[in-house]
Amino acid sequence: MRIGLYPGTFDPVTLGHIDIIERASALVDRLVIGVAINRDKGPLFTLEERVAMVQAESAGISAKTGCEIVVHPFENLLIDCARDVGAGVIIRGLRAVADFEYEFQMVGMNRALDASVETVFLMADARRQAIASKLVKEIARLGGDVSKFVTPAVNTALQARFGQRS
Repeated sequence: MRIGLYPGTFDPVTLGHIDIIERASALVDRLVIGVAINRDKGPLFTLEERVAMVQAESAGISAKTGCEIVVHPFENLLIDCARDVGAGVIIRGLRAVADFEYEFQMVGMNRALDASVETVFLMADARRQAIASKLVKEIARLGGDVSKFVTPAVNTALQARFGQRS
């Protein structure tokens, strides 16, 4: 069984993330979406909220593609998480050259820690390249319309978090 791990903070899950989940699910038999606790980033949504959002948004993808999708919170090293879930491949989405520079360093470190785990990069769909959770949160916080960047359910959660009405 081919098991892939797609890690991220998913604060919140965006249409860019969903695009990568859909495409990654065609490459593996089981896709584990690793939701990083990452207290250093000071997430807007709790771990439980982020896990629930990712589960809700990925349920339809699993039904459509036939790929088993599991959402797995983690706080340890990414390579240790990959080992914990039996992943032979880590899937990362790239939006721009700046993403590649960071990811290139991460691949090198992960390979030094465990050379048996490969990393695969999926380029963001051209329509989704500008989407970043950080920017989505900032636009929502300032009362802007983020409906082009997130699903209706996530949009509602953002509005509720910032005390706005749709």
